[in-house]
This record gives sequence, structure tokens and C-alpha cells, in this order.
Amino acid sequence: MTEARPTIGSPADRAGNIVGLFHGGVTVSDLDRAVAFYCDVLGFALAAQRDASEDYLREMHTQPFTTVRMAFLAIPNSATMIELIQYVGVDTQVPRYQPSDPSTGHLCFLVDDIHAIDGRLRVIGLRSRSARPVRITAGPNIGGWAVYFHDPDGYPLEFIQRARA
Repeated sequence: MTEARPTIGSPADRAGNIVGLFHGGVTVSDLDRAVAFYCDVLGFALAAQRDASEDYLREMHTQPFTTVRMAFLAIPNSATMIELIQYVGVDTQVPRYQPSDPSTGHLCFLVDDIHAIDGRLRVIGLRSRSARPVRITAGPNIGGWAVYFHDPDGYPLEFIQRARA
């Protein structure tokens, strides 16, 4: 039996409502390499980039970095952006990025030709979780195709081609 979720009234009864999605963030080991991949290979546009060392960032992130390098990338045909972040001057660890590990995330992009992007990413040596795109046989995207790749740092990227009408 599923436990009931607590309710705290309607959105009008409380402050602090979600009003949209601005960006999703991905921490990278080399900002320049990541920007080149996301822009040159995937076709995103660089909207803004800066190196920052303001104290509010250290307080917010609770990290003793010397600099945080940031780039905001515009996703084609979307109002949402991706922020790539490189922390400089602090020890980092390489995560496992296993889909079953708690806190492992991924980004999912809609594509118009799954087999074309699959071929393009394999040619440049990107690692895929499956041998080829997989036909979706259940759920809201039934009849479409999906494939998981990893960006140059290993972060999971899913690509879905929806079923043609």
C-alpha cells in the first residue's frame, strides 16, 4: 500500500511555488572540452561563459574552490539551458554514473533521427550503454527509439526519437 503524501494546501495558499525550469547543471572536468563537445558535436549554442571566484558561490556550494568556470548552453528548440561547471582548485572524484546508483542523473534529448546521431557519436568514440538504439516497446514513447551515451566525462545522455505519426 502506498503511503499518502502530505498536503500543504493549494499553490495559492503558500509562497515559494515552482514557476519554470531555467537550467540543469552538469559538473565537468574540463570546461573547454565540454563546451566543444556540447556545441560542436550536439549543436548547442554558447549563451554565456565566465570564470568566477565570488564568496557567495563558495558559501552556496560549500566548496573551497579557487575558481568556478561556468558556461550556459542553449538547447536547440528549447527555452531551457544546460550549465556546465568546472571547479578549479578543489579535489574531485570520478563518479561511477551507474543508472541504478542513487543521485545519478541524466539528460534526455529528443532527436529527429536516432540512427544518425547514434552513428555520429560512435564515430567520434563516445561510449554507449547498448550496442545500438533500442526500440521502445511500452510506455508513453512506444514505437520510438532510445539510446544512452556518455559525454566525455562519463555523464549519461539519453536520446529519444519519438514514434512517427
